Amino acid sequence: MTLAVDRGDGGGRTYWFNNPKLRAVVFQVVLLAIVLLIILTGAWNAVENLARQGRSLGFDFLGRTASFDIGQTPIEYTSLSTNGRALLVGITNTLIVAALGIVLATILGFIIGVARLSNNWIVAKIATVYIEVVRNIPLLLQLLFWYGAVLKPLPGVRQSITFGESIFLNNRGIFFPAAQPQAGAGLVGGALLVGILGAIGFAIWGRRRQMETGKRPPVLLVNLALIIGLPLLAFFGTGMPFTIDYPKVGGFNVTGGFRLQPEFVALLLGLTIYTAAFIAETVRSGIRGVPHGQTEASGALGLRSGQNLRLVVIPQAMRIIVPPLASQYLNLTKNSSLAVAIGYPDLVQVFSGTVLNNTNQAIECIGITMAVYLIISLSIAGFMNWFNKRVALVER
Repeated sequence: MTLAVDRGDGGGRTYWFNNPKLRAVVFQVVLLAIVLLIILTGAWNAVENLARQGRSLGFDFLGRTASFDIGQTPIEYTSLSTNGRALLVGITNTLIVAALGIVLATILGFIIGVARLSNNWIVAKIATVYIEVVRNIPLLLQLLFWYGAVLKPLPGVRQSITFGESIFLNNRGIFFPAAQPQAGAGLVGGALLVGILGAIGFAIWGRRRQMETGKRPPVLLVNLALIIGLPLLAFFGTGMPFTIDYPKVGGFNVTGGFRLQPEFVALLLGLTIYTAAFIAETVRSGIRGVPHGQTEASGALGLRSGQNLRLVVIPQAMRIIVPPLASQYLNLTKNSSLAVAIGYPDLVQVFSGTVLNNTNQAIECIGITMAVYLIISLSIAGFMNWFNKRVALVER
């Protein structure tokens, strides 16, 4: 029996497959049914297999004691903490390396991208060699190189390389002096937060005022005063509530100070240098996409090459650069999962590795890990889409 519908125009009936709109709806319903069937079949098989093994799905394991240590814990954690706490440590470590990698890769990528367009032959060729070499070597090999060939062969603790008698470099990491907060330090942190929010608000107001009146307020000076001056006032006003803890070499270890572990440094270097090569090509193509007449016009107005690049070319190139730049940020964040190869305790290594092996809750651990990466990626994509709309050319 063939489905037919009345055309409603006196022309008789027509069959559903001759109606584009109805045909599209039918195909989408069928596709959705197939996808749901596959998901339900997989879920049913998983439940049956777990039942045969005497296990069941559940997330109560998150409240059990983890019973293992983690090398880098930016939040409070011990072996007596729960698996849920271990999950938070892994997420935090992933976010830290991703955020720092995005900032450093963006800065380095812009520098290399502009350098490749330099009129200086040597500078341009060095930038070209950097891009071509780094982009064509797998990231995993680069991480192993930085960790195994650069950082691990460093001298031991007693033979540490020192910088100014307060910074130590050895095969256990880089040790820096650390500021220890005392009573009143919270006021300094609050002043910094207020200064940052005030700087953002003033920058938005300054941009609107410039668009309305053509006059540009002193945004840079005011922002510096808010971000630097306000915390300094709070710092001295509260009696400098910080003490400096200097690292000291003693026996077979370095005590005190702040340590950057070799695994963290290797991962950050690898992600930054690798992603910067792709960002550099994005920047180069964005600059190339700006009409040459813009450069000629700025030169006719008396702008120097540096001013032309900063005030004319880059702002217009950003409309081309931002969309692919978002993809690079997402790639960097997801590539951080390769940290498991060098032992950095990120989300994959801590939760989908150690916690999974200890609890044997494979489906839950993998599912949570995938969900966390999905949320992080969607958050980055959402922010970059918002930023892209801010810099996009609005047509009238």
